[in-house]
Amino acid sequence: MPATLVFSVIQQDGAWSVEHQGRFSNRSREKAEVVASATKLARAAATGGQATQVRIEGETGYFAHGRD
Repeated sequence: MPATLVFSVIQQDGAWSVEHQGRFSNRSREKAEVVASATKLARAAATGGQATQVRIEGETGYFAHGRD
């Protein structure tokens, strides 16, 4: 089974970004906008059966989407 792809929502320099495999994208000052972007990226990756996970910096839980 392939490893789970993780999309992390992190804050840096006063803005939020999606970090995935060491690359940053979808930068915005609005956290909710970046969370939505990360979720969209994760769902797109999961359509092929890939397990994915969205982690949000500063929150105790996370939203996981994918298949075991």
